Amino acid sequence: MLPFLKYEFLQNAFLTGIMVGLLAPVLGVFIVVRRQALIADALSHITLAGIAANLLLGKWFAVFAGANPVYMGMAFSVGGAVFIEQLRKVYKHYEELAIPIIMSAGIGLSVIFISMADGFNTDLFNYLFGSIIAVKQSDVWTVFAILVVVLAFVFFMYKELFVLSFDEEQGKLSGIRSNWILIAFMAITALVIAASMKIVGILLVSSLMTLPVAASIRIATGFKQTIWLSVLFGETAVIAGMFLSYYLDLASGGTIVVCLIIILSLSIFYKKLMGSRKAG
Repeated sequence: MLPFLKYEFLQNAFLTGIMVGLLAPVLGVFIVVRRQALIADALSHITLAGIAANLLLGKWFAVFAGANPVYMGMAFSVGGAVFIEQLRKVYKHYEELAIPIIMSAGIGLSVIFISMADGFNTDLFNYLFGSIIAVKQSDVWTVFAILVVVLAFVFFMYKELFVLSFDEEQGKLSGIRSNWILIAFMAITALVIAASMKIVGILLVSSLMTLPVAASIRIATGFKQTIWLSVLFGETAVIAGMFLSYYLDLASGGTIVVCLIIILSLSIFYKKLMGSRKAG
């Protein structure tokens, strides 16, 4: 066994990171194609409100003191995802407004709950920026359950998601039951965001959904190849980021994002290099 994995908490973090590195980019491809890249930021902020609410309730009620804040964060995140889809219907000609509305609500609630809970503490800081030492075995099983649900949904609904991502109106006209499919997609996206926060952090989780996709679309030649490359880049950044985080004593979220930025920069450079060779 690698020295990096000799401790149980590191094994938990590694397994969780591998699963998150698969989940986030897969969903991120559909999100980016739908031009809703900021949706991960909105849901991450509403997730933070759920975490802060759980920590606040833990001060008042014993039943919440021992509860895992992730579950409250998931509940808030899924609720926020459903509201986004409903607001898109309300603002039919200004659908993009739904995202900043939910993001603002998440920020506002988070500030209120955090101030009522007497400010930041170590647990909340870990959720904000990620920490490999905070991952428990229960988190591994939670993420695994989400992994099964998400992969099953994407596998069985791939054609519908593909059509709705590129042309939602055409999908509706062709008979696809878009309402429940999009709500379900938003809900599982919310679950992935909430599940990813201990590794990457709430404020950085959107990076794991968008940066691998941004790198892959520079060099991919098709939609499926974009998905595979996004997963490859995501997994590479997660594994490298966790190793660097452990050995350099850095926040895991930050190191993973920096690795993603490096991968993105290399993909852009590679694309330019290949373009200049063809031109020459």
